[in-house]
Amino acid sequence: MPDFTYLLLHVADHAASAALYHELLGIPIVAQKPDIAILPLRDGVMLGLWKSDMAEPQGTGQSGASEVAFAVADAAAVEAAHLAWQQRGLPILQAPTQMSFGTTFLAVDPDGHRLRVFAPMPA
Repeated sequence: MPDFTYLLLHVADHAASAALYHELLGIPIVAQKPDIAILPLRDGVMLGLWKSDMAEPQGTGQSGASEVAFAVADAAAVEAAHLAWQQRGLPILQAPTQMSFGTTFLAVDPDGHRLRVFAPMPA
């Protein structure tokens, strides 16, 4: 069985996207090449930001309804992240709201990737 080791996002400007994710998540940029930037997530999984016009083979140009989700401790942390991301100028698609899985909000990065921050509902 293959190991899950990378989450790859195709982006217009990999350096700018790496700087954004570095600031949003507080994680280092561990590699930057002419076509890709790499940041460590956790448990050995890396975030690869691949310059879309250099990805091989080229994509279809279509984007799916995928989201990258980030768990935080509680609803107050959701509110704090929402305010910080809003102040950074990230478009907010969903203001903080209560859903079946917990408190959440949804933003979008410059390439249209949906970014969800949520505090799981206590078990």
